[in-house]
Amino acid sequence: MVVKWKHLKELVGVLIGTAVIAAAFNMFLTPNQIAAGGISGLGVILYYLFNIPVGVTMFIFNLPLFFLAAKLFGFRFIVRGLFGSVALSVMVEALTFLPVVTTDLLLASLYGGIVMGIGVALVFRAHGTTGGTDLAAQVLNKLFGFSMGQSLLGVDFLVVFLAGLVFNLELAMYALISLFVTSRVIDLVQEGLSQSKAALVISAQTQEIADRILHEMDRGATILSGKGAYTGEERTMVMTVVAQSEVSRLKTIVHEVDEQAFVILGNAHEVLGEGFSAIKKS
Repeated sequence: MVVKWKHLKELVGVLIGTAVIAAAFNMFLTPNQIAAGGISGLGVILYYLFNIPVGVTMFIFNLPLFFLAAKLFGFRFIVRGLFGSVALSVMVEALTFLPVVTTDLLLASLYGGIVMGIGVALVFRAHGTTGGTDLAAQVLNKLFGFSMGQSLLGVDFLVVFLAGLVFNLELAMYALISLFVTSRVIDLVQEGLSQSKAALVISAQTQEIADRILHEMDRGATILSGKGAYTGEERTMVMTVVAQSEVSRLKTIVHEVDEQAFVILGNAHEVLGEGFSAIKKS
């Protein structure tokens, strides 16, 4: 029963995500001729060339991709993607009544990319996919050995290039903006806002630094062993994760204990566990 409820939640998540993606097309991208890569972007191009509905183009071009993927990876591999692909095609056509929010190309590319990114991220969080570019990349990877990154980039830029030929270079440039914004928003929704910092402190006084982090900042710390590549000497390091607002306090502690310490600070996009976000089942 629990398993069925989990699958139902995932299917609902895919439906919500595809509805958000469809809203991005109907409210921002399609009315402004912004073909932001992939099969969906190809749908925008064909809509203006031959008046073929965007959802229909998505469905037609996805079919041979799913057929190839089924041959290469097996039918079970494509089940989720098939559902997401059909759902997106239906949603794009079902939500054509949504109003066009803006005709300003910059606003349309930015907000279209934002809404699109939110929708795609929601589909991913539901463990789904809409086929399209991702599926094409996997097929190209299997057939010709291209990396996933090369395949994704190649397919997207081919569509943007076609948009430049069919519409104009300016619209292709706006499509690239939308494509970039979409990718950044997907990362943001998937990983969350970076409010935490990961710190690695290399010092001869690691135990004292770790103790002060534990007792004065009430944060966890891990002491790691290492070896200097130049000197060959054994060294110890302290690793900890703190909130953005605690970085100054951490620097002060390290400086007070060891002015010669080597400190590395980096963004921790998602921190799960005690003192941060709770670990949830994905």
